[in-house]
Amino acid sequence: MITIDHISKKYKSAENYSVTDLSLFIAENEIFGLLGPNGAGKTTLISLLCSLIKPTSGSFNIDGLTYQNNKNQLKKLIGIVPQEYALYPTLTAFENLKYFGSMYGLKGDNLNSKINAALEHLGLASFADKKIDTFSGGMKRRINLIASILHEPKVLFLDEPTVGVDVQSKNVIIEYLQELNKKGTTIIYTSHHLNEAELFCSKVAIIDHGKLITQGKPIELINKYEGAHNLEDVFLNLTGKGLRDHA
Repeated sequence: MITIDHISKKYKSAENYSVTDLSLFIAENEIFGLLGPNGAGKTTLISLLCSLIKPTSGSFNIDGLTYQNNKNQLKKLIGIVPQEYALYPTLTAFENLKYFGSMYGLKGDNLNSKINAALEHLGLASFADKKIDTFSGGMKRRINLIASILHEPKVLFLDEPTVGVDVQSKNVIIEYLQELNKKGTTIIYTSHHLNEAELFCSKVAIIDHGKLITQGKPIELINKYEGAHNLEDVFLNLTGKGLRDHA
C-alpha cells in the first residue's frame, strides 16, 4: 500500500537531517502508528508522505502512485488531518465543511448529506450553524477530522489527532477512526499518547533522530523487550528517559 524507500529530508536552514535513510512498508487497511519523542521526525515524515514537502533523497509511493507522476490522483486518494486546526474561525462548522468539501469537487445535495451525516455521527449536528471560534478544542478536532474525510480517502494521515482534547471527544474520535478503518481506510497517525496507540494501532514504528528504531505489532514489541509491560516501557527503553526540550 505505502512503500517508503530510503527517504531522507534535510531542511535548508538545518544542521541535521530530520529524516534519515528511512524505509518502511505500511500494508493496506492497517492502523499504523508513527511514534517518537519530540523532534524525532514524525511530522516531517507525514508531510513527506502527503507531498507537502519534497524529500532530499529517496522516494515513496502510495498504492503504486508517486507525487512526480500522479499528483492529482494522490490528492484524491489521501486525507490529511494536521496537528494545527485548519479551520476558518469566523465561519460556521457547516460553512467550513462546505468549503473543504468543494475543494475535492463535492457539491450540492451529495456534499450536504455527507456533512450532515458526519456531524451527526460525531455529535456536532446541533452546532452546525455555530461559528468555529466558539468551539472547544475537542469540537474543533472533530470538525478538523470531518473536513479531511468528506471525499472518502483511501488513506488517512493524522498528526496528533487527540492532542489537547477531553476524554469524551478522544473516545468519539478513536471510535470513528476505527469505523473508517473497518470500511477499508488505511490510517497512519502520530501520537504521544502511548497507551492510546497500544490499544488503537495494529502496528507501530518508533522513530528517533529521524531514523527507524523498531516496528511491529504492539504486543510483539512488548514481548520482545525484557521487562516491558506496555508500549511506553518499550518506548523509553529505546529512546531513553532524557528530556527532549527544544525551542
